Amino acid sequence: MITINGKVSKIKVLKLDESPLVRFSLDDVSCLIKIHSLNFMWEVAEGSEVVACGEYNSRKQFVVRKYCVMKKE
Repeated sequence: MITINGKVSKIKVLKLDESPLVRFSLDDVSCLIKIHSLNFMWEVAEGSEVVACGEYNSRKQFVVRKYCVMKKE
């Protein structure tokens, strides 16, 4: 797994489902989260500092498996 950190921006819900697909940017890296996405939307606001673990998909988007909020805005 790869770890990245930075400030969250451009939060957008792409697909509403039982667990929504959420897209956001983490210091200019395009990220997707589906696992724990409801908790992510509740805990994280734009400008929050986050550490995320995951891997890149074929479209060069970072797919988040785990995250931790370091500083909330």
